[in-house]
Amino acid sequence: MTQTVSVVIPAHNSARTLDACLRSVFAQTHPVHEVIVVDDGSTDATADIARRHPCTLLGDGTNRGVSAARNTGIAAATGDVLFFLDSDEALTAGSVEAALEILRADPACGCVHGVIAPEPLFDDGPVEWYKTLHAYWWRARGAGVVETAFFAQAAVPREVFARLGGFDESLRDSEDLEFSDRLAPHYRIVLTERVMAHHDEEHRLGPLLAETYRRALLLVPALRSARAGGRTNLTANTPGSVLAAAFLLGSPVVAALLALLGTTGPWLALPSAAGLLAFGLANGRLIGFAAGRRGAAFAAFFTGVHLACHAALLAGAAVGALRGGTSPSAPAAPPATAGAGGR
Repeated sequence: MTQTVSVVIPAHNSARTLDACLRSVFAQTHPVHEVIVVDDGSTDATADIARRHPCTLLGDGTNRGVSAARNTGIAAATGDVLFFLDSDEALTAGSVEAALEILRADPACGCVHGVIAPEPLFDDGPVEWYKTLHAYWWRARGAGVVETAFFAQAAVPREVFARLGGFDESLRDSEDLEFSDRLAPHYRIVLTERVMAHHDEEHRLGPLLAETYRRALLLVPALRSARAGGRTNLTANTPGSVLAAAFLLGSPVVAALLALLGTTGPWLALPSAAGLLAFGLANGRLIGFAAGRRGAAFAAFFTGVHLACHAALLAGAAVGALRGGTSPSAPAAPPATAGAGGR
């Protein structure tokens, strides 16, 4: 039996990318039943761009966040399968067809989601290439049956939402993790490279670090929740990489303590050298992947940005933990001013 697909696209100030996003949907090898764009209070030309395409445009002018935007799309959709796509992404042509094939082959599968392509939607410079290559790497590394779903490009049978309800509208970040906590005990979740989207990633270092910090505020409670449920969430960075970064970033303190104990000379550089070596070893394959894609000079830049992102992540996780008792279902971050979905 042929399954009908409703594509749900939450959009907030997405004028830069929405046309490319919609064109990719209408170019799918499996024709979609309907496309629903939920304009989440945009102040740019997002709605005008949506009207140029044969899609349903929803939204009352209020910015309520990506969870509410997706729920609005769920309520309006009539397809057998809902395919969620962020408005700053463009799908590769066979993505919808591949997701349907995987769902049909496994009736116990409740979600098929994909990876970020290793090339950005628009080339805005080296910071974006760092984010794009890293995003592709860690998702592709985890492909298979997983415990976490990411809904930037994801297909979900309608009956899943009838059973579990929609997204937590109090969340503007980490809503994927919260929904995964409800999804994983009942359905298999499949991450596959057969579903892939080119993403318009952040291309400025300051906002990238701010976003990393903000999202890390919920990292500790999210990990606690996953551990309590006996599950392991997909993570962008390995524990070894995070520990090595923490040691490297703390190495000046270690060196200062050694100096107070009377150590002098090159021994004072040993903690930093050891930390740098450990960080390089923990990320060796990732850095090698970046070098293979963009060259040795870019790999050095990549490593520096990667370390800076680890610093932002560690700071955010520490602040989130010190706040104490913050649950993954509680609001933790203000909305972004623009970008993916209805955030």
